[in-house]
Amino acid sequence: MPVTGVTADRGREAASVGSYRAGIVGAGFMGGVHARAVRVNGGEVVGVVASSEGRSAQAADELLATRLFSDVDELLASDDVDVIHVCTPNYLHHELTMRALAAGKHVVCEKPLATTPEDAAQMREAAAAAGLVGAVPFVYRFHPMVREAREMVRRGELGRVVLAHGSYLQDWLAGPEDDNWRVDARLGGATRAFGDIGSHWCDLLEFVTGDRISAVSATSATVNAERGTDRATVDTEDLVALQLETEKGVVGTATISQVSPGRKNRLFLEVSGASSTIAFDQEESEKLWHGARDGSRLLVRDPDTLSGPAAQYARVPAGHPQGYQECFSSFVADTARTIAGESVDGLPTFDDGLRATLLADAVVRSAASRTWVEVGR
Repeated sequence: MPVTGVTADRGREAASVGSYRAGIVGAGFMGGVHARAVRVNGGEVVGVVASSEGRSAQAADELLATRLFSDVDELLASDDVDVIHVCTPNYLHHELTMRALAAGKHVVCEKPLATTPEDAAQMREAAAAAGLVGAVPFVYRFHPMVREAREMVRRGELGRVVLAHGSYLQDWLAGPEDDNWRVDARLGGATRAFGDIGSHWCDLLEFVTGDRISAVSATSATVNAERGTDRATVDTEDLVALQLETEKGVVGTATISQVSPGRKNRLFLEVSGASSTIAFDQEESEKLWHGARDGSRLLVRDPDTLSGPAAQYARVPAGHPQGYQECFSSFVADTARTIAGESVDGLPTFDDGLRATLLADAVVRSAASRTWVEVGR
């Protein structure tokens, strides 16, 4: 079943990139998102493996898989599966990815790629040694207006970049009754709020500016010390306040929170240069604000007016809103192209997954020591 590329609504036909036969490990919310993205691109969800054989059968039906698999071993041994999508709790990412790569499968692994930089580095090296594609869904890169922001920076329209700031705010863990496996460091890793969503913010900053964060000063807090009906002690942070410096001398700040009532998924990034500023709000993703001293304008997602690199990610015509699921679909399409041997600009790979674990490690160390910490390379 062919996976076709994305068109920019300019009459250009996208080339087929061959078959994309996926096996999905993990059947929660993200498993469903991955499965829909595979199918919308013309790919095949061959099988799904969940926490039990019964749950796997149920998930296979829900996600429209074409075959039933009893366990991960059977899925990895199947010649009908080319790509494994790892959508499990974080502590399983390293083991499952290494097993998939050893079985000769390309891997799409949810972020964080691993719970330690050492494991992430091993995963990246294993994929490279095997000549296999490893991709991590930092999917906010695939909003057309993010691509437009990136092109504006590349063209020098902002002038020399001097400041970056923003936030990523959610409220789904705002109360002590709210609980999830991510709260437990044994399952999710040492950092939760930053590792889960702060990593997205930092990836977006580095992607848009083409500049890397070199040092961080972080403060973290656990607002709800106990959670759930059993009042279990929480060992991960609810929020992080971050100061940063980049390799090119940009300074900035970010606030990361999963306990901000009323904020559902507000990722906001503003970048200022010597001559103008751009601002992107993920909850208003059809727009990009561009301001200067002599006035400002609001750009909207329109394939006829966007730059080529941005327009190619416009999956529907102007005036027809597109959002998160379309970003995921574009991510899978670019993963398929890369597997087929095409050169794709901006696909988040295991290099970017490792980068995120290095940033998370620096944030954890900074918060613990209450000092500036340089980000590892």
